[in-house]
Amino acid sequence: MVLEDISLSFEANCLSGIMGPNGAGKTTCFNVLTSRYRPDRGRVLFDGADITGLPPRRIAAKGIARSFQTMNLFDDFTALENVVLALPEIRALGINMTHDLSRDGESLDRAAEPRLLFLDEPTSGLGSDAKAALTELIAEIRRTVTIVLIEHDMAFLFALAEQIYVVHWGQVIARGAPAELRRNPWVQASNLGRLA
Repeated sequence: MVLEDISLSFEANCLSGIMGPNGAGKTTCFNVLTSRYRPDRGRVLFDGADITGLPPRRIAAKGIARSFQTMNLFDDFTALENVVLALPEIRALGINMTHDLSRDGESLDRAAEPRLLFLDEPTSGLGSDAKAALTELIAEIRRTVTIVLIEHDMAFLFALAEQIYVVHWGQVIARGAPAELRRNPWVQASNLGRLA
């Protein structure tokens, strides 16, 4: 069992974090919340509606977007073109070598427009300058989008998050604001506490 009786809630237009050691179940939790995996029991609610087990494309259509730990990008495309390529209306075109993404103004303007954004280890592999730029970008996005962030860089996470869940062995063992978690005995005793 990867997740056991886990209960999380994310406030609108806030940045929440999920932290824990490797293998704690953080990414699996994202996979359940975004319908990549269907839970054996329990429910996933979004705006009060049960979205448990809906196809990922329907989850995305409701305004839920996510990143993955391992990203596959097309080197010849810009960052924006890589994002546009993931839009359902673009994917519906299939492989169309004549479609020029850089000229698809409507899709470029709209991009994904998520209401809830799950970011899985966004600082992985980034240097200090890139982390600083990412911090600014996330600070801008969080004005209009609810963000949930899994992150091993505790300084980055504690600087941005308003609420953090600590997951260990598939269970939430602590929850609170960064200042509260710094005082939590389990977090203090762990390597996570030293990093925070």
